[in-house]
Amino acid sequence: MDKIALIKEPIKRELSDFKELFDHSLQSDIPLLRDVLEYVRQRNGKMMRPILVLLMAKLYGGVNDATLHAAISLELLHTASLIHDDVVDESDKRRGQSSVNALYNNKVSVLVGDFMLATSLAHAAITNEIELVGIVSHLGQKLSEGEIIQLVNTSNKDFSENVYFDVIRKKTAALFAASAESGALSAGASEDNVRKAALFGEMIGIAFQIKDDIFDYFENPELGKPTGNDMVEGKLTLPALYVLNHTAGEKERDLALRIRSMKATKEEIAGFVEYVKDEGGIEYAEKVMWDYRNKALDLLPETTGTSLKEAFAAYIDYVIERNK
Repeated sequence: MDKIALIKEPIKRELSDFKELFDHSLQSDIPLLRDVLEYVRQRNGKMMRPILVLLMAKLYGGVNDATLHAAISLELLHTASLIHDDVVDESDKRRGQSSVNALYNNKVSVLVGDFMLATSLAHAAITNEIELVGIVSHLGQKLSEGEIIQLVNTSNKDFSENVYFDVIRKKTAALFAASAESGALSAGASEDNVRKAALFGEMIGIAFQIKDDIFDYFENPELGKPTGNDMVEGKLTLPALYVLNHTAGEKERDLALRIRSMKATKEEIAGFVEYVKDEGGIEYAEKVMWDYRNKALDLLPETTGTSLKEAFAAYIDYVIERNK
């Protein structure tokens, strides 16, 4: 059994129920909106965050209607944030497929993102659980804060790992944390277990983002983004930050500042990518990623059943072993 099948095994029926409800949420009588929502629905990936919601609920008592609507709410919020991010970043690709703003335009993308955000909040309300509504609302705030910190950081002359982790905790990791937390909360887990679930999700989310950042140092046509794409957008991620703080000289640090201010040429970026790889940036990032993976596993209750334990282990390993 492959990892994805192993991950889904304990929640096959619940995942089917989720997909049916999720597809129903992406509908409209307005032709243009219907077309865009259908495109978004068709290009959805492996639903890793909703799966985490369901697995965590299963761990602490079982999946119920509140679990399903919380999972839908979080996935819609996540999708809306990606649509808006592509507008902000002027990206024409998302995981190897055309972004919504590339197929339509920025106005349509922003409005569709707003529609999905409103639908997300509607599903949170359906749960009738004020704590779950709070998780979704606070997640929206964190995602926006992460984007703003990242935007402001383009003029920062320091190469701080703390700022890097602050950004990914408020962006990628916040989504995984909210997913795990809402799953546990919906199933009636204790306050301590809900807290541990959120921390578990955060650890996975950090590992997930580090893996994404490592991808940017290698050509992968499946991803639809060339080597150094983050740097083209002025983003310096963990591999580069490590090298800049440990082995780089004044010349490399000056170039990094030009990259951050988006004044570097493609040739300079390509050269800097190779420099970071040669100086051990990738190895350092991989070590940190594995550390977070192990921290996440340690948070699972010792009483976790075999099927769920295997599913969670496969989930974490998939995050750090995936090739796109």
